Amino acid sequence: MMGERITEYVIAPARPQDIAYLPGIELAAAQLLVGHVPEAVLLETTEEKELLAAQRSGRLWVARCEDVPVGFAHLRDLEPGVIHLDELDVRPAHGRRGVGSALVRAVCGWAAANGYRCVTLTTFRDLPWNMPFYSRHGFEIVLRVELGCALRHIERLEAARGLDTQRRVAMRYRLPTRAPQPKAGS
Repeated sequence: MMGERITEYVIAPARPQDIAYLPGIELAAAQLLVGHVPEAVLLETTEEKELLAAQRSGRLWVARCEDVPVGFAHLRDLEPGVIHLDELDVRPAHGRRGVGSALVRAVCGWAAANGYRCVTLTTFRDLPWNMPFYSRHGFEIVLRVELGCALRHIERLEAARGLDTQRRVAMRYRLPTRAPQPKAGS
């Protein structure tokens, strides 16, 4: 897959050489959360071994500008048929240019093509670049009574990191289901 091109950006599966850029992107994007999360959360980055595993399995996408990563989306299997958007970050200097939207479209397209039923995520309810952003892309709120074991576990991990669960929300994007293909000779 060549990847989506939006003006000067290319959205494509991550290459091994892209991994070194991702912690810096994550830290830069976290600065948008100053005053909304504990300071320790602002210093967190995804472990390199986790990113490498995601890259090798095709679950890591990047946005590149002049061949340098400026954003990324990290997916992980949550439960059968469900993939979780674990991280979506864009360097603030490249924000509000459609990069995040293109990453969301890329990962949802990949998930649909790979037979997943839905994409889930957790995000802030009240920050305009969080829940409202995902709502515009077709994600819907998962009511607390509908949370499965995997999303409840993610909620507990977020609470342990100091995130206010009252400000957080789980969301899902239902992917189109494929019609059964006729059997050969039918």
